[in-house]
Amino acid sequence: MKKILLIGKFNTVVNETNHFLSRYFHVQLCSENAGVLEGMLKIVKPDLVLISLIGAYGIDTSIFFLLSDQYAQIPVLTIGTKEESSKFFKYYEGEQFENLIRPVENGVIMEAVCRRLGLDEKEVEKEAVQENSGRKRILVVDDNGTALRTIKAMLEEHYDVTVAISGAQAMTSIGKKRPDLILLDYEMPVCDGRMTLEMIRAEEELKEIPVVFLTAVNDRATIETVLKLKPAGYFLKPPVKDKLLAEIGKILN
Repeated sequence: MKKILLIGKFNTVVNETNHFLSRYFHVQLCSENAGVLEGMLKIVKPDLVLISLIGAYGIDTSIFFLLSDQYAQIPVLTIGTKEESSKFFKYYEGEQFENLIRPVENGVIMEAVCRRLGLDEKEVEKEAVQENSGRKRILVVDDNGTALRTIKAMLEEHYDVTVAISGAQAMTSIGKKRPDLILLDYEMPVCDGRMTLEMIRAEEELKEIPVVFLTAVNDRATIETVLKLKPAGYFLKPPVKDKLLAEIGKILN
């Protein structure tokens, strides 16, 4: 399944686009901040970048330079009204960028995405039915990009894997698409694993999602503190692939 990085303000338009495209592609949401985008590009390694210009008058324009300078091989599709789009055309370079004018139907977006990726639309729809016929979704939350890439590589053969680099981004991701299980780093700055777990459990519709903690600290006091939060499980970092897959399988089944 091809990967799309969807950039834009988290509004109704982005939510609807994400919901539609997620039927056929692995979609990862990202804010319109160049620093965050640079990190997500390295982690997700998307096949296409989709930028929503709706309400994005204050968008960080350096993202266009970042994409054209360091990621020229990745096709970029932008969507906005005529007025919004006209403000960003000057940052487009060559054939990497293409723009769609809103209002635009989902079918037109789908056609443009498939064309830019060199895919047959009917084949994509057929494969999506097979791909989504039982695969569970896992959200991996860790502020360490290397850890995210490693764990994602361990799991993506068996699960649909979404990543988040902070507790706040995790909550946004959960709100857009509910995961079946969350792998949560315990030691994160600002909003750590404990605080993130508390936010998840505070939401009635989310509190039953199993959360497995990941911790790099192997001392008795830390482990006891983690276990008091009653997670579905915990693993010392870096986790062993076979053991991690076995534990996830046991929890989900």
